[in-house]
Amino acid sequence: MKKLISSLLLSFVVYALQAQIKDPVKFKTEFNTLSDTEAEIVFTAAIDKGWHVYSTELGDGGPISATFNVDKTSGIELLGKLKPVGKEVATFDKLFEMKVRYFENTAKFIQKVKLTGGAYEIEGYLEYGACDDESCLPPTQVPFHFSGKAEGDFSKEFVAAPQSGTQPAPQQATVKTVTDTASVATIGGADGTTGINVSDGEIDLWKPVINELQSLGEEHSQDDMSWIYIFITGFLGGLLALFTPCVWPIIPMTVSFFLKRSKDKKKGIRDAWTYGASIVVIYVTLGLAITAIFGASALNALSTNAVFNILFCLMLIVFAASFFGAFEITLPSKWSNAVDSKAESTGGLISIFLMAFTLSLVSFSCTGPIIGFLLVQVSTTGSVVAPAIGMLGFAIALALPFTLFALFPSWLKSMPKSGGWMNIIKVTLGFLELAFALKFLSVADLAYGWRILDRETFLALWIVLFALLGFYLLGKIKFPHDDDDTKVSVPRFFMALASLAFAVYMVPGLWGAPLKAVSAFAPPMQTQDFNLYNNEVHAKFDDYDLGMEYARQHGKPVMLDFTGYGCVNCRKMELAVWTNPKVSDIINNDYVLITLYVDNKTPLPSPVKILENGTERTLRTVGDKWSYLQRVKFGANAQPFYVLIDNEGKPLNKSYSYDEDIPKYIEFLQTGLENYKKEK
Repeated sequence: MKKLISSLLLSFVVYALQAQIKDPVKFKTEFNTLSDTEAEIVFTAAIDKGWHVYSTELGDGGPISATFNVDKTSGIELLGKLKPVGKEVATFDKLFEMKVRYFENTAKFIQKVKLTGGAYEIEGYLEYGACDDESCLPPTQVPFHFSGKAEGDFSKEFVAAPQSGTQPAPQQATVKTVTDTASVATIGGADGTTGINVSDGEIDLWKPVINELQSLGEEHSQDDMSWIYIFITGFLGGLLALFTPCVWPIIPMTVSFFLKRSKDKKKGIRDAWTYGASIVVIYVTLGLAITAIFGASALNALSTNAVFNILFCLMLIVFAASFFGAFEITLPSKWSNAVDSKAESTGGLISIFLMAFTLSLVSFSCTGPIIGFLLVQVSTTGSVVAPAIGMLGFAIALALPFTLFALFPSWLKSMPKSGGWMNIIKVTLGFLELAFALKFLSVADLAYGWRILDRETFLALWIVLFALLGFYLLGKIKFPHDDDDTKVSVPRFFMALASLAFAVYMVPGLWGAPLKAVSAFAPPMQTQDFNLYNNEVHAKFDDYDLGMEYARQHGKPVMLDFTGYGCVNCRKMELAVWTNPKVSDIINNDYVLITLYVDNKTPLPSPVKILENGTERTLRTVGDKWSYLQRVKFGANAQPFYVLIDNEGKPLNKSYSYDEDIPKYIEFLQTGLENYKKEK
C-alpha cells in the first residue's frame, strides 16, 4: 500500500509540472446482446505507444487494477467478474516489486450480464490504471450507461441438502446464484493467473455427499471443540477467577456466615451446598440466555464481526488499565445493595440464591473479561449448548471452594490471607488481558483484510508485553497500588522466568519460525512479510468452483479446507501438522488445496437468495457462500473441517477435524490418494 501511495503521489507531482494534460488511453464502450437473456459490456482501449493499461486482480500493493463498478442496476444481473481479453504481458515490475500483467497498444475487457426480462438499466464505470516508463496516470474512470428492454427470466437451480444432526436423505434447496464464468481467484502458492474459465457442465459440484461420507465411516458432524474441552476451558477460567481480589476475600466471609447462621452444622453445610448450586444455576442460565438471544450461528458470526471484536478489545484494555491501578471498575452499588437487602429480608432458598446473585454482581469486574473470552471462544463451535457447557465448568470451579470449606471448616484457618500476592495476580491478569485484546483485534483485522496487525507486528507486541510482565514480577516495574517490598518470592521468580522465557521463545517468529505454542493466537503465517521459513503449505485457490476445474484439468484430487480467520484450532493444525515435511509434501504435490474461509467478510457481487430447511436465507458475503457449501454438501458447520474429494465432488475418505496426530493425518491423506487412483 505504501508503494502504491508513493507511486500515485509521484504521478501527481509529475503531472503538476507538465504544461499539458496527457490522454494516452482512449476507451469506447459497447453493449452486445448475445441472446434473449444474456449480453456483454465491452470496453475497448486504444493505447498510445510507450504506455500500458494494467489488467484485473493484480493484488494489494501494486498498480491500479481494472475493475467493473456498478452504481445503479435494474432488470439485469452480473455474470462472473470482469474478464481481460487479448495478449497480456506478464513481468516483474521493479517499482512495485511484484509481478504485474498489462496490455500494450490495445486492451479489451468484457463483463457478461444476464437479462432477467422486461426493461433493464445499468449504470457504472470501469476504473483502470495506466503507466509509461516515467509516470503513471491517477485512477481513471470510463463511465457507461445502458438501458433497453429484453425478454426472458431464467434462474439457475441446483439440488442441495440442508444440514441436520441426524443427516437424513438430501432434500431439495432452490438457489438463485451467479455463475463465475471467467473469474480467476488464487492465494498462497499459486503462480499468477491460471486462465481457468468455469462454465456450466453436467457435473453438479454442489451436490450433497452426506450419505457417501456416512458410508466411508463418518459418524457425526465435526466440532472444532469437544464438550470436554469446552468444560475444561471453563473450569480453568473459573479457577483463575477464584484468585482475583473480587472473589477470594469473599470465600471465608460467606462460608463463616453459613456456619454461624445456624447452630445445626449439617444445615450450614446444606446451605453452603445450596449456595454453590445457585452459583452454577446462575452462570449456566447466563450461557443459555446468551445463546437463546443471539443464536449459535449468530454467535459464530459475531465472533468475527469487526465492531464486536474491536469493542471487546477496548473492553479488555480498559479492564487491564483498571487492574494496573489506573481506576476502579464497579457496578452501581445500588444494584448489589438492593439484591443484598432483599436476601436479608427473605428466608430459605430464595435468600441463599440472592446471596449467590450478589456474588455474581460484585465480582463482575474480575469475572467479566474471563466469561467474555470464554463465550467468544466457544461460539465458533456453532453448538447451542456449547456456551452453557463452558459456563457450567466456570461455575463449578467458582462454587467449589464454598462447599469444600463448608465441609471442612478447619481449612479456613490455613487459607492464605489477601495481600500483596493477590495484587500481583491482578496485575498479571492485566498483562494477559492486553495480550488477548490483541487477539480480538487480530480477528477483525484478518476477517476484513485491513492488514493492520500482521503476524510480525502481533508477535512484536506480545514479546514486549511478556517481557514487561517478567520485569514486573522481578520487581523492576511498579504500579500505583504495589508496595515497596524489594524481595522477590520464589513463586514470583519462577513466574518471571516463565514469562521472560516465553518472550524469548517468540523472537524467532519475527523471521518466520512456526511457534506452535502460540499458533492458536497469532495471525496466519501468510500475513508475515519477512519469512525465512520455507516448509509452509499454501492453498492454490480460495474459490471452490475454480479450484475444482483446475484439479480436473490437471488430474488431481482435491483437499477442501473449511477454515476461519477466528478459528483457533485451524491455526494449530496449520502450524503443528501441516508443517510436517511429509504432510506438506503430500498436500503440495499430490492434492489441489482449496481453502475456504467461512468468515470472509468480502461482499458477494450481489446477495444470493437460498432456500434452506424451508427457510429463505440471503448469502451476502463470500464467507456465507462457503459456509452454505459446507452445510448443504457435507452436513457440517464447524472448523477446521478437511475433506478429500474427487473431480466430481465425491468424497475419497471420511472427513477430518481437529486432531494433531500427524501419523493419523498422513493416513487420512494417503487413503484419499489410494481411493482416487482406484477410480482411475
